[in-house]
Amino acid sequence: MVKMKVWAPKAQKVVLSIDGRFINLSEDNHGWWSVETSEICHGTTYSFFVDDQGPFPDPRSPYQPKGVHGPSQWINHALFKWTDADWAQPSIDSAIIYELHVGTFSPEGTFAAVIKRLDYLKDLGITHIELMPVAEFPGKRGWGYDGVDLFAPHHDYGGPDALKHLVNACHEKGLAVLLDVVYNHLGPDGNYLSCFGPYFTQHYKTPWGDAINFDGAYSDEIRRFFIDNALMWLRDYHFDGLRIDAVHAIVDTSAIHFLEQLAAEVNALEAKLNKKFVLIAESDLNDPRLIRSVDLGGYGINAQWNEDFHHALHSLLTGEQQRYYVDFGKLGDLAKALAQGFVYDGCYSRYRHRMHGRRLKNVSAHQLVGFIQNHDQIGNRAFGERVGHLLPQEKLKIAAALVILSPFIPLLFQGEEWGVSSPFLYFCDHVDKKLQDAVYEGRKNEFKDFANVSDKIPHPQAEETFLQSKLKWEELTEQKHAELLEWYRRLISLRRDHPDLRQESTEIDFNEEKLWLRMKRGSILLVCNFGEKAQSIPCQSAVKYRLLLSSSNTIRYQDNFISIPSTAVAIFKITI
Repeated sequence: MVKMKVWAPKAQKVVLSIDGRFINLSEDNHGWWSVETSEICHGTTYSFFVDDQGPFPDPRSPYQPKGVHGPSQWINHALFKWTDADWAQPSIDSAIIYELHVGTFSPEGTFAAVIKRLDYLKDLGITHIELMPVAEFPGKRGWGYDGVDLFAPHHDYGGPDALKHLVNACHEKGLAVLLDVVYNHLGPDGNYLSCFGPYFTQHYKTPWGDAINFDGAYSDEIRRFFIDNALMWLRDYHFDGLRIDAVHAIVDTSAIHFLEQLAAEVNALEAKLNKKFVLIAESDLNDPRLIRSVDLGGYGINAQWNEDFHHALHSLLTGEQQRYYVDFGKLGDLAKALAQGFVYDGCYSRYRHRMHGRRLKNVSAHQLVGFIQNHDQIGNRAFGERVGHLLPQEKLKIAAALVILSPFIPLLFQGEEWGVSSPFLYFCDHVDKKLQDAVYEGRKNEFKDFANVSDKIPHPQAEETFLQSKLKWEELTEQKHAELLEWYRRLISLRRDHPDLRQESTEIDFNEEKLWLRMKRGSILLVCNFGEKAQSIPCQSAVKYRLLLSSSNTIRYQDNFISIPSTAVAIFKITI
């Protein structure tokens, strides 16, 4: 017997449909309806009718084999045979995270195909793989941020068992796996939650759709829905942690914020399973409360993305000043990010026309994730240009060195390590023609202020837009790409082999006029020349420097100066 439950607090009647047979559910407490039936087993398809409207997929559907508009399929998670009982993920302090999109990571675009590349990622030095959202979204292709069936792995990627095989295989290879989840909104296509209950609120808005009702009437069960979803990925799919999308768009005026509740319940699951999990949030608020401990008034999230570091590094290297990059561009911005974490920590932001951020206190540099590329910073550009399209190889090497050897947790985006030539464009696969047109018009409107851009933007709905974004693995054997890949491998090896690069201690010196920067992390010294001319950079006297790695073979140390050519970086070991 299986007890089928669904929350529909305002319904007068709820019916379970199984292969044309109808079973009435009984109303329980707090808006829940349930029935025990022997007609449900692993693989059974079913749906619900609410007040004679439907059929609708289960809001907590474990699988949608026919997509967001089809019936749900019951999954018995206990049937899968895991082999990772002795697995323990590496500490996040020593992590190298690799963000990937399942659909474009391989020609096949499936969970199974990712397994074929795990040896490559392990050899590169990756410790944690971060999957972009895999919860069921419309059609066959998409970024995943418009998911609507949050408990169901995307059918076109392979479904529940294929995802479990991927996680299990990662653990066998010694790789941890993080999952990107979206708890600030749901997509419009196939979103049937409002047919069951007041999951959304009109009190707040997000740029992407209706806001979630985390603090209004009936919100207890809605909070439970999202927290149960997080716990399911960790418990039933053995994920090692979650990356929580755009938490600044989660508005919750409750005494206990949703994120604090989430962190507390994940901690309880850790204790129950004797496992360690990690929660990483994306936020543009520059608010350390997010990652501060609950005892110090924080939410208890483990880490967050550091957008300031990205913006400072990107703007300095590319010279771009449009939109939010107007707040950056000086070497001093990058120096401040490396030394203090946030650039805007209570400073006036020209982009926002107001003060922004708060100074980091009582948090660790290892609670910030640093990067030069991610899905947003590439895909939200009009033509999906990676930094490899914008910068010469010499600057790519500087960027990689600063990301990987920074005090932050380094994150790479798929293909970055070899400077892949394929872009990462915004793509989707909606059935509704009006929605297709609305997405395209919205995409063009986003870039309306850029001359000769909006009308040339690739159509998100076109299959070719998706296919252009697939990684070109054949480039690995080409000299230019192989050279950059080796550079990444050696940088990652340095971080792994030198304990000082896994500590928090960071000393920064720089010269804004001459455009050089020194970063000392224990006994490791990184020297960058961002300028267009060779120069001699002063360094500490009475010590010796042993060159570990450099982007140029003409770098020399002599008489307390390091001679370095233009646009170059060098890493030294300091010896007394």
